[in-house]
Amino acid sequence: LMAGERRRRGGDGPRDRPRERLRDRGERRDRDPKLRQQQQPPRDSGRGRVALALTAAAAALALGLAAAAAEWNRWSEASRLVTPHPAPRAVPPGSTGPLASPTYFWGTYRPHVYFGMKTRSPRAVVTGLMWLQHGGNLRHTCEQNDGVSRYGWLMHDGENFGVQEIRDEGLVLRTEFVKQPGGDHGGDWSWRVTAKMEGKGPAPLLSLFFYVATDGQGTLQPVLENRTRLVAVAGTAEELGDFTLTFLPPTGEGGEGPKYASYNFLAAGLPGLHRLTDLVRQSLRDSSVFSPPGWPRRRFFGVSSTGGLPGEPPRGQLLLHQVTLEPPAVLEVTLESGSAAGVRQGRLAGSALSAALARHTAAFERRFEDTFGLGARGVSLPQRRFAQAALSEMLGGIGFFHGRSLLRSEHREEPVPGAESMLFTAVPSRSCFPRGFLWDEGFHLLLLGRWAPALARDILAHWLDLLNTDGWIPREQILGDEARARVPPEFVLQHSETANPPTLFLALERLLPDAPLPYLHRLFPRLRAWFAWLNRTQAGPEPLTFRWRGRDTDPERFLNPKTLASGLDDYPRASHPSVLERHLDLRCWMALGARVLAALAERLGEPPVPYRDMATTLSDNDLLDRLHWAPELGAFADFGNHSTAVALRWHRPAPTPGRPPPAPQLRREVREAPRPQFVGALGYVSLFPLLLQLLRVDSPRLPALLGSMRSEGQLWTPFGLRSLARDSPWYLRRNTEHDPPYWRGSVWVNINFLALRALHGYARAVGPHQEHAAKLYRELRHNLVANVFRQYEATGFLWEHYRDSDGAGQGCHPFAGWSALVVLAMAEDY
Repeated sequence: LMAGERRRRGGDGPRDRPRERLRDRGERRDRDPKLRQQQQPPRDSGRGRVALALTAAAAALALGLAAAAAEWNRWSEASRLVTPHPAPRAVPPGSTGPLASPTYFWGTYRPHVYFGMKTRSPRAVVTGLMWLQHGGNLRHTCEQNDGVSRYGWLMHDGENFGVQEIRDEGLVLRTEFVKQPGGDHGGDWSWRVTAKMEGKGPAPLLSLFFYVATDGQGTLQPVLENRTRLVAVAGTAEELGDFTLTFLPPTGEGGEGPKYASYNFLAAGLPGLHRLTDLVRQSLRDSSVFSPPGWPRRRFFGVSSTGGLPGEPPRGQLLLHQVTLEPPAVLEVTLESGSAAGVRQGRLAGSALSAALARHTAAFERRFEDTFGLGARGVSLPQRRFAQAALSEMLGGIGFFHGRSLLRSEHREEPVPGAESMLFTAVPSRSCFPRGFLWDEGFHLLLLGRWAPALARDILAHWLDLLNTDGWIPREQILGDEARARVPPEFVLQHSETANPPTLFLALERLLPDAPLPYLHRLFPRLRAWFAWLNRTQAGPEPLTFRWRGRDTDPERFLNPKTLASGLDDYPRASHPSVLERHLDLRCWMALGARVLAALAERLGEPPVPYRDMATTLSDNDLLDRLHWAPELGAFADFGNHSTAVALRWHRPAPTPGRPPPAPQLRREVREAPRPQFVGALGYVSLFPLLLQLLRVDSPRLPALLGSMRSEGQLWTPFGLRSLARDSPWYLRRNTEHDPPYWRGSVWVNINFLALRALHGYARAVGPHQEHAAKLYRELRHNLVANVFRQYEATGFLWEHYRDSDGAGQGCHPFAGWSALVVLAMAEDY
């Protein structure tokens, strides 16, 4: 590049001297007529050749420079993609360690397993439980369709205590844990697992597998009794120092004496935590015998070190303790930190553990009532228990993740691993989505911020530390092998042009009044960078308009190309994605972000004017009308290149000679060419100016929106507001042959919560529509809460969304992410 630049300027090196000699020879010929006459033909020919050569060289140089510049841009783009933002970290270094944050150091931070614990550190030692009813399947990770009829936390304070119940084909497992502080490494903890059978009849053999594993650091030493029973593990790890994990002998239920059991243990190298289940499953052999005195001998599957995963080099260690018995039985496990030995008041087991569980249970119930006041509101005991379980399942679904995302820039085909990151976050679903989702987390933090503001602030800071140097946060966080093993390959890659609704501003708006100033100072530069990235990359075709990037582009596959970036996936947008689009919901999210940033800047003594001006302009009702009011729809709407005459039709591809006839395919047909127009899809997007309270209390558009919400032919159901009007042409329509409707009619709790929050605000503000909003609020709140509770009672789960025809739970379960917002609705806490 430097040489090329010198040549372009005239140069001064050896490569330029031939050009000087040519110039000298030409001057001598011009001065000597004979030479000029004799050399004229060669001279003209030579000049032409030289000119052509120089022209070709210049062209080649230009192409080379362009290629080099393009490669530089690609490299720079890739570099920026994986470079963390330079602002000071929102989570200060060392602030999550055992001394700085002992309360949150140990936790049930493995939401994808039925029961397990780890430290909030990058190279954690993990512990967990598996079980096997002989004749059934090995249980370990939460799976959507594994036949476990119910499971979930009944109580969990997010800090020191939790109680979970699991029902699996007649077996009832109750898992309980208690932490106690002390020492320099997060203190001690104890587990109790109670197993019993429902109904009468002989109990099947049950094996419980308790394990401890490392992944790349630390050492574990087994302590054996009679060479068959693993009584304890003596361990050492970077974050834990010395510790001892003890497996106490089983007892009968209710404090009865010792329980007969058979024991097996497994010590093995571990190729990675994501292969833990496979390793145990392949180590099982049908060669162990259960032979209590006076009873027939029975064979069962026991772990054996002759199994394993051949050919996979170990990264860590696994020690596993298998206890096989007949329920009912109670088993306890204790972890004791070496650094807590001087302050420990005896082992937390037996009656001491029972007393601690009782104290924590009473404290949890008092704190829950003090926080949400459901008892004082006259809420029934079953509904209060349901609300406690909803909150607890969200708290028990908090995880800690460490690793690298797989990223791709829009300017570069090859994916690259992102920066090494850590994330402390709640998850939407322990079975389907046991990882962090950006727009979900803003909703989660509304509930977590009410229960534990410091915890919510910590989680929010972790998310903002994921920002890259451009200000982008990947919308889905898949960090580490365990997380990646649970994700379909097509969703692993995160695209740098793809945004997600900035719902973290929703949470920050609630946390702002009581948040410490040093914390807010750390957040502010990162929030500004994130908002600036959204404002720059998601800009629309006109000033103050916005457009989600990353829509599906296959023109024949989808009835309506999806918009995953919006969070509303298959909600109908313009039929033909183009740069003409104006997306209403994104405009409203940007208005919210500007409003919160203005308030934050003012609190910090920073200039609030740019954000306040932007919030005012984006909330201008007249401008909103001009850009997004669709008179023919009687509602607000998106705008884009759109055709209403589209449908999916079966097509049979042309046959290939010598091959079987291809299967028919469902493909899109467009019977009328698209044109720029409003998108006639009445639904959640249409409500966003109301949902985020951008409409004035005297807005002439409010009656139309309130009317659509209450119309049974449009959005109203006895179970909440449906996502798309029943009279819409896309209502409950499949998007592809294998893509059922998702945001096309179902009732979603998060948007219904925003509707309740907005209606509650309009009902409290003096205006011409105050009474109408209040009546709608009361009816909608009753319908939503009653149905979510009813479905929980019937199935044992919160659900991802609910069918608009009968209120039945649909999608993933358990889904104690934003569906747990029902607790705030019950408390009328907005």
